Amino acid sequence: MDAALFDLDGTLVLTEARSRLLWAAVFELHGVEADDDLLDQFVGRRGREVLREMPHLFPGRDPDSVTEEVWEYEDKLDLPPVRPVPGAVELTGRIEAAGVPLALVTSARRPYAEDKLAAIDLADRFGVMVTGDDVMRGKPDPEGYLIGCARLGVGPAGAVAFEDSPAGVKAAKGAGLYCVAVSTSVPPAELAAADEVVADLSEVSWPPAGGGRTGSTGKEG
Repeated sequence: MDAALFDLDGTLVLTEARSRLLWAAVFELHGVEADDDLLDQFVGRRGREVLREMPHLFPGRDPDSVTEEVWEYEDKLDLPPVRPVPGAVELTGRIEAAGVPLALVTSARRPYAEDKLAAIDLADRFGVMVTGDDVMRGKPDPEGYLIGCARLGVGPAGAVAFEDSPAGVKAAKGAGLYCVAVSTSVPPAELAAADEVVADLSEVSWPPAGGGRTGSTGKEG
């Protein structure tokens, strides 16, 4: 593999529980009933794009303003600490030691992404960062992964993506990357479109393709 591109939330950092609590708090504040099915819509996607698809949730409100309100709550709630996904630090270290360039491809805003990488001591490991601020269309659109590959100077066919959500897997595969999915945020069955599905990054060998695979296969052939 010529390059490795990683999603952030749920893939490198265990923050999905924090995100759900934040969205749920803002929904409750505005009298919106937020069940699991609704909160699942935000996994791996830019919140403002989900809100644009559901204008009835906040009538008359700009989706960007709602999203900003959500992240302002991060300092107001008693949230679980930011922790790395098991194997994240070790795997990215092995890839870096092998001389393979790494990129971050996330739906999050850049300040958020930089803060969370710093929290798990990975801020200096990614030479390229593609955030929600850099794309016109968020995941499941492949734009972010195509930009990431272009900035790394590699073709998608020679790159591997690490993801944790159906939207992220669809984005990676749509861009033409090999995809390893971790089932930290959704059940493995929802990640079946990936080339491999593992519990977390501690189960991934490098390179992941071929004989080095240790996880279960997401699809055959």
